Amino acid sequence: MRLYDIVVLLTPDLSEDEAAKLTADYRKILTDGGAELVRDESWGRRKLAYSIERKRDAYYHHFQVRSEPAAVAETERRLKLSDQVLRHLAVRADEELKRAAKAAERQKKKAARRPPRPMPAPAPEAAGTAPAERSE
Repeated sequence: MRLYDIVVLLTPDLSEDEAAKLTADYRKILTDGGAELVRDESWGRRKLAYSIERKRDAYYHHFQVRSEPAAVAETERRLKLSDQVLRHLAVRADEELKRAAKAAERQKKKAARRPPRPMPAPAPEAAGTAPAERSE
């Protein structure tokens, strides 16, 4: 099973209850396909960075699921067909987590090979004399 992040933007023409019902339908599609919901967050109504279909804001919803690719593909297919969905994006997140873990491991090994840095020497005390003034 793979980890996916799915973000859905719903049209602002819906009421809050209708948006919640629509996201519940997509949640059911995912769980019926065998997906395990890791995170299910409603981000509420937010302003868009640019207008989509002459709409300035949308309802955002984020799903993080552990699933087989077929369940996510079916959800994406249904999201494409819906008129209430302005945009959606499904991204496989486990690949990025693997890359980040490998990079952290490489940095740790590199730091272990590097000799410890020497402590900086304390700054010498000022002699108490002011710099000589120039005479003209």
